[in-house]
Amino acid sequence: MIAAEDIRRPPLGHFTRPSRGRGRERVAVTAWRYALAMPELPEVESVRRQLDPALRGRQIVKVWSDVQRRFLQPERLAGHTVLAVGRRGKFLICPLDGQLELIMHLGMTGVLHFGLADAYTRARLTLDDGRELVFRDVRRFGGLAVVTAGVYDALPTLARLGPEPLSDEFDPERFARQLAATHAPVKPYLLTQRPVAGVGNIYADEALWLARIHPASRRVGRRRALDLHAAIREVLEQAIAREGTTFRDYRMVNGDSGRNASFLIAYGQAGLPCPRCGTPLKKIVLGGRGTTFCPACQRH
Repeated sequence: MIAAEDIRRPPLGHFTRPSRGRGRERVAVTAWRYALAMPELPEVESVRRQLDPALRGRQIVKVWSDVQRRFLQPERLAGHTVLAVGRRGKFLICPLDGQLELIMHLGMTGVLHFGLADAYTRARLTLDDGRELVFRDVRRFGGLAVVTAGVYDALPTLARLGPEPLSDEFDPERFARQLAATHAPVKPYLLTQRPVAGVGNIYADEALWLARIHPASRRVGRRRALDLHAAIREVLEQAIAREGTTFRDYRMVNGDSGRNASFLIAYGQAGLPCPRCGTPLKKIVLGGRGTTFCPACQRH
């Protein structure tokens, strides 16, 4: 079995393909293939790791926010101290003093940084050391909420999240039973966040390729479910080690990009040869999401 860590694609932006009578031809990969990728667990965890030492123990002395549909009572932050920066799935969760929590979701284009605000700034949190945390979000799909600690009635997606994939709570046998009990196609089921938290379009494609499971399969037996459990952990651990996948918008707090894009095997790679068997990868729409897989290796 080929390990995901052994495969690296050409640099993002180009790939090579066979051409008739001319050896291999370099072909541009247009940015639109990646434009709508949402930060998933590895990207949010990479942000969390940089944000925690910067915010832990700091008091928020002033708050400004734009009027946003996905913002909930950000004004309550003023005067509270950040105790830590945690994560649940794709959500950043910051416990505050006074039994409150700051919940942030990056959406598709959200970026958190310490620096100057611009026209796409949706919130600014001024800290007691004079620094200002800026929430920049071009497409306005990000979220920021202040809630009573552990009370997520206003955030149903967060309230219903499945286990963390890298924790002991993500039990392989229970995961296999869940897959056996559902009649939904396996990839859309993963994207509900209920069997496991934090896996989105990118890493679902990657894990399903690694486990040799067709994304539209409705019957996943125990052995293949255990393979998928291991594959989910593998692709997430490797992506975290590379600080996530940047196509266009995702940046860490320090402004750096993630380094995982050139290691992607399936996601966004339609038309390229499968590294396992050489068959061109195929793209379909499944559950409203673009989905790439190998039609030879990943059979129903």
